[in-house]
Amino acid sequence: MFRATAAAEHLPPSFPERAAWGTAGKLRAWQEEALNAYFDPTVNPASRRDFLVSATPGAGKTTFALRLASELLQRRQVDRITVVAPTEHLKVQWADAAHRAGIRLDPYFSNRHGRESRQFHGVVVTYAQIAVRASLHRELTNSARTLVILDEVHHAGDALSWGDAVREAFEGAERRLSLTGTPFRSDTSPIPFVRYARDERGVRLSQTDYAYGYGHALRDGVVRPVVFLSYAGSMRWRTRAGDEMEAALGQDDTKDVTAQAWRTALDPGGDWMPAVLSAADRRLREVRQHIPDAGGLVIATDQAAARAYAQILTDLTGTPPTVVLSDDAGSGERITKFAEGTQRWMVAVRMVSEGVDVPRLCVGVYATSASTPLYFAQAIGRFVRARRRGELATVFLPSVPVLLRLGSELERERDHALDRETSDDALLDDSLVDDANRQEETSAELADEFEWEALASIATFEKALFDGEEYGALATPGSAEEWDFIGIPGLLEPEQVSELLKHRQQRQARRGEDRKERGEVETQPQPLHRTLTEQRRLLNSLVSIHARGTGQTHAQVHAEVRRMTGGPEVARCTVAQLQARIDLLRKRLGSA
Repeated sequence: MFRATAAAEHLPPSFPERAAWGTAGKLRAWQEEALNAYFDPTVNPASRRDFLVSATPGAGKTTFALRLASELLQRRQVDRITVVAPTEHLKVQWADAAHRAGIRLDPYFSNRHGRESRQFHGVVVTYAQIAVRASLHRELTNSARTLVILDEVHHAGDALSWGDAVREAFEGAERRLSLTGTPFRSDTSPIPFVRYARDERGVRLSQTDYAYGYGHALRDGVVRPVVFLSYAGSMRWRTRAGDEMEAALGQDDTKDVTAQAWRTALDPGGDWMPAVLSAADRRLREVRQHIPDAGGLVIATDQAAARAYAQILTDLTGTPPTVVLSDDAGSGERITKFAEGTQRWMVAVRMVSEGVDVPRLCVGVYATSASTPLYFAQAIGRFVRARRRGELATVFLPSVPVLLRLGSELERERDHALDRETSDDALLDDSLVDDANRQEETSAELADEFEWEALASIATFEKALFDGEEYGALATPGSAEEWDFIGIPGLLEPEQVSELLKHRQQRQARRGEDRKERGEVETQPQPLHRTLTEQRRLLNSLVSIHARGTGQTHAQVHAEVRRMTGGPEVARCTVAQLQARIDLLRKRLGSA
């Protein structure tokens, strides 16, 4: 007799080893409630052929799915299992989790094999595998009564061909369990095996059979509370037309200006990213006082940025971070090694965020231009997986309106809507960014007089966001005002977080009032062009002094200093690069 159910009795609520406080050794309440809903004797079993569960990342969807699979196998309602996962790395995670439940799944099944090994109860494949050879998987599905588990089912809508392939492969399945931990897609492509019903406006909305959102999970102590720390600042860039533009990140601007300022902030050659990464590392050091193995994750837009951010972290910490560039052959091993170790930082491109499953991640830096609700929820889901009660997650964000709104609406539950005439999430479609990049590449072929270029950036701490509320005011990185918010303890209950942030905001306000009483001028971040102008003026003065003392020309001094400190010509230097040259000349003049 198959013993999967008995084995599953000993499963922790989620894998690998990330059970929340007080829940190990038994199902969480929501998992048991969802199982009861599935096996409700008053419901016609035929209506349970398709069952959609939406549960927030970290809640334990894997455990629920495997317990359900165990029950169906035990009751002899299915004979085999196919799990469809988004990435190769997740295939192995699913197989390991299934093994603990007494279910043997083959994560290395290839379309070339044609037939699966009899020693397994089924296979774990990716959506890409299904798209390549849907007919093979249809044959396997129809060869026995099959339970198909579609993990992160929204991926079945990534491309029309993928959706068609999933439908072709699994139309004949005995049962289909669809799982999602994120808001559904922002496009209007129907997702296979998801039911839609019209609302009062006539818009077709996806119908979830069981939902367990972030707000509910937070109240249950299943997930961590998340504090968002937003950073604004002055940005300067050159357009393809050759015009130099400047804007403040975080101010109300047109979509185009906001996007360009955002892009400038994320440029590793400016001062914004080093300042934010430095603040994030200070935050991580504070968290590790309470959670010694706490780790941090930087989510980058592309591989070049990921490598550059990794170098910045190496310079800051003296230790190279783990870098996961893509879903390549070695990424799974690097993620696993990081998850099981105590190393401080990992840098990943945005493509692998959904496959990064590291329970000890407590600090994040959202350094990507992705802005759909779907992707944002996936990314934040990397940090909410609680291991014990009181753990707090902190995520550093660019001060971009769409990201701040998504952070404040973290508890909002969304259905997938078809038939929409216009999107209710303006500026959230990542395809707009992709289209802009494609247009830029096309323009480059026609006219290469100028290239878009990030010229300079300065970071400013703006505020903390928690539970839909905002706390704090503008502060210079490295100041006491910034530390009020990045230095909060790493172990706090949700209600303690709110109280502490209110207290820190009051302290910040009192500090400002004390300065006024003493007649001190409150320092506000300078516009970037003023800062750069002042630094260039100071540098030129030091060069002039040094030239008079050595008999060199100004050009010779500039060239020598540039050779020793690196960087471009003065007109293109960032604040940090100018400061390095100033420090070098001051040191020389001081020792003369």
